[in-house]
Amino acid sequence: MGAREAPQIHAAGAALACAVLMSSCSDERPEPKDDGLDTRWGYTGDIGPSKWGSLSEAFETCRDGREQSPIDIVGSRSRDLPEIEFSIAESPLSILNNGHTIEVDYEEGSTITVDGRRYGLAQFHFHAPSEHQVDGTRFAAEIHLVHRDANDEIAVVGLLVEQGAENQALASAWEHLPAKESKAEPVEGEVVDAERLLPRERTYYSYPGSLTTPPCTEQVRWLIMTEPIQMSTDQLDALTEIVKMNNRPPQPLGERRILIDRR
Repeated sequence: MGAREAPQIHAAGAALACAVLMSSCSDERPEPKDDGLDTRWGYTGDIGPSKWGSLSEAFETCRDGREQSPIDIVGSRSRDLPEIEFSIAESPLSILNNGHTIEVDYEEGSTITVDGRRYGLAQFHFHAPSEHQVDGTRFAAEIHLVHRDANDEIAVVGLLVEQGAENQALASAWEHLPAKESKAEPVEGEVVDAERLLPRERTYYSYPGSLTTPPCTEQVRWLIMTEPIQMSTDQLDALTEIVKMNNRPPQPLGERRILIDRR
């Protein structure tokens, strides 16, 4: 028996087994699940935000979801919101350009705790101009600090960015901005401290939303700091030279309520 003949024998045997068992056998295999990982998307034209929901089955929530982000923060209701407890340490600088934004990956161990739930800081990234608006006002940029808890649920701390003074907390990252799409690259001897990004005033807006990029997963806890931070003109120019308008337009608020800390 030659090696090339063996598959034919096996195929014949399988057909015989089907006949003997009087069962229906099919050569068809289930279609692979569309996870959207290979789907090209962007911010303009036929792959822009208005088309995301039709680009992939995995992105349908971008079109059909009822709690999408970002939003225009209007009509917020004052409440005694739980304090965000930040426990953030320095992390070795690891920075990448994923083709949509500049992202800084964060070493495990830094956390926030909100209302008794602890979330670990995974990464932070940038949008320019801002995705969230406040009473119709858009900001120069927005930073998203993405956290996950033990159940893989997501909380995002949003920092609204005004043009102003140089942001020293970003100095090391800005010296190593990757101009082209790249994998995460640790930068030897350099660190970043996300704690230094935070505003002095720690009050925030809170609402239930989603990721602002495909697959637009919902049940994301949004915590938008009310006090903007600043980046210099040079820093903003360096960012927008690489990232060309990566902000999703505001989505309908629907039945959701926006809460603001009254402290």
